Amino acid sequence: MAIDVALVERANATGDAFLRLYRFDPPCVSFGRNEAAAAQYDRERIARLGIDLVRRPTGGRAVWHGDEVTYAVAAPVTAFGSLRQAYRAIHERLALALRFLGADATLASDRLTARPPYRQCSCFAAAVGGEVLVGGRKLVGSAQMRQGGALLQHGSILLAGSQEMIRAVSYKPQDACTATTLSAALGRHVSFAEVADAIVAVWDTSFLTARPPDRLSAVFQAPAWTWRR
Repeated sequence: MAIDVALVERANATGDAFLRLYRFDPPCVSFGRNEAAAAQYDRERIARLGIDLVRRPTGGRAVWHGDEVTYAVAAPVTAFGSLRQAYRAIHERLALALRFLGADATLASDRLTARPPYRQCSCFAAAVGGEVLVGGRKLVGSAQMRQGGALLQHGSILLAGSQEMIRAVSYKPQDACTATTLSAALGRHVSFAEVADAIVAVWDTSFLTARPPDRLSAVFQAPAWTWRR
């Protein structure tokens, strides 16, 4: 998370654009920036299970980062026109990469403007307009933030597994989410490297491959930030 924030700060300062692809090691749960985590998730159970946590600088709901590809795009807003246009344009590129791998990836209709009730814990509980679907089921969960004249959009592309960990640590778990995974959609194992290579192959070459900045904020390692709400 600290690297993603450093990249959007760099994009704001320099006008450069960055694409970053990564995964979480060890797997962890991420909370959205404004999510009421203390009221929704069992902190003692999370500690007993030894689950790592982080709170994102972007909004949205919780995500279990297990078998997945996490992407991050940091760029001037003007590279896309607006935040809304960026949301769709980035998802269009991701969908193109997924179709290159054989998935029937489409974008949810912009008419899907009503978000699910906030009590539905997982980011993958339902799709909203412009998000990536395969077979009508959500495959990519994303969120944005703005830093001056630049934006950060990052999200999770599910390769396998499920979001059941979110339900397992919730005080009042809702119905299971209806997300899908790329391996389920294609009927075969899909690796991180395979998806990363496909994304890079279809991406705009004006975006630089991101290297970790030298100086990073330590706020994302602090429990006071993770459990701020």
